[in-house]
Amino acid sequence: MINRRLFMLGLPVALAACSSAGRRAAPELRVDPYYQSIYGSVVDNGNRIPAVDLRRVDPRFWRQEVDYAGSEAPGTIVVDTPSRFLYLVQAGGRAMRYGVGVGREEALQFRGTATIGRKAVWPRWTPTQNMIRREPERYRPYADGLPGGITNPLGARALYLYRNGRDTLFRIHGTTEPYTIGTNVSSGCIRLMNQDIIDLHSRVPSGTRVIVRQ
Repeated sequence: MINRRLFMLGLPVALAACSSAGRRAAPELRVDPYYQSIYGSVVDNGNRIPAVDLRRVDPRFWRQEVDYAGSEAPGTIVVDTPSRFLYLVQAGGRAMRYGVGVGREEALQFRGTATIGRKAVWPRWTPTQNMIRREPERYRPYADGLPGGITNPLGARALYLYRNGRDTLFRIHGTTEPYTIGTNVSSGCIRLMNQDIIDLHSRVPSGTRVIVRQ
């Protein structure tokens, strides 16, 4: 459910100006200053995160508090993979909802429950062997890992999911490509816009229960 703020101010409106051929100009998205603020440029641990061009991201996938009818305890993370949403359950039948991008392979190989076994700020990234085999020219140069930073595919934060004390190799993380939110992307696990993964990372401790639905 899109909240009233988004409904009133986030809808596309046609500009009055016309082109020389007499056609109405392409619609633009009038973005609420609230969203411009939370998705604006920010310096984080020495890295400048660019502002998100929200015209390229469906408003459904902007961070917002929504009604939630699930039975999970407050503090639980629920990833609804088919709908491209991640919910952080709150008290009183509410949840914070984030849009996510889903990897075509890695994200579909995990379902069920896990816990956050580790949290990282500007994490190091190493491509999986499957990624290297699938696209060797793209990923082999990073086989030894890539330090954290603004060009790192894991983005600003990562939440590492564990099951029975072991790393599942499934991550919830940021992205360098915010316009892929709400879509299937070529690789990766569950990705959020960097501004959103920073927010989620700040709200959940290690040990948080995570449910992934396919």
